[in-house]
Amino acid sequence: MGRHAALAGAVRTALARVIDPEIRKPITELDMVGGVQVDAAGLASVDLKLTIVGCPAASTIERDVRQAAAGVPGVRAVDVAVSVMTKDERQALTEKLRGPGGPRAMPFGPGSLTRVYAVTSGKGGVGKSTLTANLAVALAARGLAVGLVDADVYGFSIPGILGLVDEDGVAARPTRVDDMILPPVAHGVKVISIGMFIDPEQSSATGGAVAWRGPMLHRTITQFLTDVYFGDLDVLLLDLPPGTGDVAISIGQLLPNAEVIVLTTPQPAAADVAERSGLVAMQTGQHVYGVIENMAGYAAPDGTVVDLFGSGGGAEVARRLSGRQQAATAARTAAAGAATAGIAPATDDGAVPLLASVPISVALRSGGDTGAPVVLAHPDDPAAVAIASVADRIARRGRGLAGRKLGLAPA
Repeated sequence: MGRHAALAGAVRTALARVIDPEIRKPITELDMVGGVQVDAAGLASVDLKLTIVGCPAASTIERDVRQAAAGVPGVRAVDVAVSVMTKDERQALTEKLRGPGGPRAMPFGPGSLTRVYAVTSGKGGVGKSTLTANLAVALAARGLAVGLVDADVYGFSIPGILGLVDEDGVAARPTRVDDMILPPVAHGVKVISIGMFIDPEQSSATGGAVAWRGPMLHRTITQFLTDVYFGDLDVLLLDLPPGTGDVAISIGQLLPNAEVIVLTTPQPAAADVAERSGLVAMQTGQHVYGVIENMAGYAAPDGTVVDLFGSGGGAEVARRLSGRQQAATAARTAAAGAATAGIAPATDDGAVPLLASVPISVALRSGGDTGAPVVLAHPDDPAAVAIASVADRIARRGRGLAGRKLGLAPA
């Protein structure tokens, strides 16, 4: 092999370290690199093929390609010729990502190794979206591949909380590669929201309001879970609308393997409302993973803790849901009978723990307004510490099938 060919090979090897920021795979693996040549003067010429015209990641990819090639010893200059994939090349890419034929299959169903968590609450205004977004970011910061579906179609706020809106309040747009949708990435989390599809003119005229009924909601959630390419995720979080409406039922039908995290506030009066959202999940066959109590005691400057919204609500919701789920688990295990013969016994009797009590925090609130999640901007804040403890707990579980279809409890 001649010196020039060896240098070209070294450049191609270096380009394998360039990651497409939307698909999160090496550009060489995605066939985005065409010819690579290095002449006698050390000029490296690279043919770069973008997925679509106007690719939002174009400048980032081209910059990274130049830096990677320039870092190869012997390369004195870099020339990048940017083009766009042909229709056949895009189809080949889609099939490579989705599998042969590119079917629109549900990638997160019962056979998936991805842990799926649906975050729900009995009512709105309890900080569910803020907690979900921060939990997703905290999990990504621990090295997990994380996706977040903003299923709160009526009150979508995830893009703003994660800083995916511009100064005019317009949310970042997903990239479409034929019929495949690539979600924007924020703080290492792949995010999709109906707010990303609302036309800016419509948004300014209607305030971004969405007036949909059950069938349209179900179809939208289905598309989020099938047409959006999240890749191989460790964790998928869904921010559900408050209450027990159509979306919660759709998630139960589409993702019976999803585990549910119930968010409540401390006052005992909130327990009844929060409990209902957990009961709906149980009725659709889902497992309630735990309860998070938000807006717990406020630490005053003098060190005293003020329970502005009372106390004990989270523990009460966990206690009530534990009783319901333990009874259901016992009945399911008994009914399984011979079907579970030879299978290790369940390690969980269905108890629902209180995962964390998140205190009232100005930093948590302000971070949601500015798109700077508190778990990154102020990791020592008490609210960030509480959320991080839940992320640690989830991260320790790892990947794997829950096995609930056989009457087994999740790990």
